[in-house]
Amino acid sequence: MTAKPLLTMRGVETWYGSILALKGVDIDVAEGEIVALIGANGAGKSTLMMTLCGSPRARRGAIVFDGRDITNLPTHEIARAGIAQSPEGRRIFARMSVRENLQMGASVLRGAHFARDIERVFAIFPRLKERASQRGGTLSGGEQQMLAIARALMSRPRLLLLDEPSLGLAPLVVKLIFETIRELNKSEGLTVFLVEQNAFHALKLAGRAYVLVNGAVTMTGTGRELLARPEVRAAYLEGGH
Repeated sequence: MTAKPLLTMRGVETWYGSILALKGVDIDVAEGEIVALIGANGAGKSTLMMTLCGSPRARRGAIVFDGRDITNLPTHEIARAGIAQSPEGRRIFARMSVRENLQMGASVLRGAHFARDIERVFAIFPRLKERASQRGGTLSGGEQQMLAIARALMSRPRLLLLDEPSLGLAPLVVKLIFETIRELNKSEGLTVFLVEQNAFHALKLAGRAYVLVNGAVTMTGTGRELLARPEVRAAYLEGGH
């Protein structure tokens, strides 16, 4: 990792009551990187993403973003610092229109640059422009995922957190979403931290990756290196096929 570190997690522990969910996690994401976190269901991937956003809060360890300790900041201040999340299950506002959902994303910046930014996300996802006045809940799963990512982009993040973007989507839509993420990284230098159960897509996309098992990081390397490791193939790539 030669670029400047943008996000650093050191010794992070997160608890749910008496259950230790993250066990001393160390992770680095450099500026301009795509970094993936893979693991089985229940490994703690979404807990890690939520901990980064301040809910739940890390009980031990430190989270530093762009040189600033954000471990104990409220969620809205973490968002203002430049971190945006497209959450697992999309969680768009179903009764609001596409445009209103995007306005919610822009509220982090108090609506500054809204007209320019909405045109930018409509250029990235033309389908959303066609559906601008449609309620979010009436969109297809793929369109809802586009909307969740577009809503996150409306806050002009330095770091985009993507939690299971391929979940429940058809293969063609998954391909489109991952190609869009790659293009945003390439053309805009957007830093992306991706949590994904589809290890094949995630490791092909990511420059570097981590494997999370029962709340602990057990492996790290380039996406290509982890794709080639027999234990990764056996555990996460359908028996190596």
